Amino acid sequence: QVQLVESGGGLVQAGGSLRLSCVVTRRTVNAPFWGWFRQAPGKEREFVATINWTSGGTYTAEFAKGRFTISRDFAKNTVYLQMTSLKPEDTAVYYCAAGRGGDSLNNYYYWGQGTQVTVSS
Repeated sequence: QVQLVESGGGLVQAGGSLRLSCVVTRRTVNAPFWGWFRQAPGKEREFVATINWTSGGTYTAEFAKGRFTISRDFAKNTVYLQMTSLKPEDTAVYYCAAGRGGDSLNNYYYWGQGTQVTVSS
C-alpha cells in the first residue's frame, strides 16, 4: 500500500512563501506521477502540478505557473511544492497524490490527508 504524508502548511501573509513536502512510502509502477491538488472551502478540488518521479518532467496548472514549483527528491521519495508570491485566494487544503499523471483527479489512486495553507491579506 502506498501512503503519502504531507507537511509544511501553515499561516503566511500575502506575498510570502511556503514549501510543502510529501513523503511517499514507496514508488509503484502504476503511479509514476506525484501531484499536488488543492481544495478551497466550498470549491471543488483542483489540480496544481504534477511530476514524473523518474524523468522529473512536470506539468503545472496555468494559475500556478511562475509562482509554484514542483520538484522531487528521488532518493528520499519526497515531492515538494514551493509556493511564492502567495495570495489570499491560495488559501486551501493542499493534497499530495500519486497516480498516472495529468490534471484529472480520477488519474490519481493514492492520496494524502492534506495540509492547510492559509494566506492572510
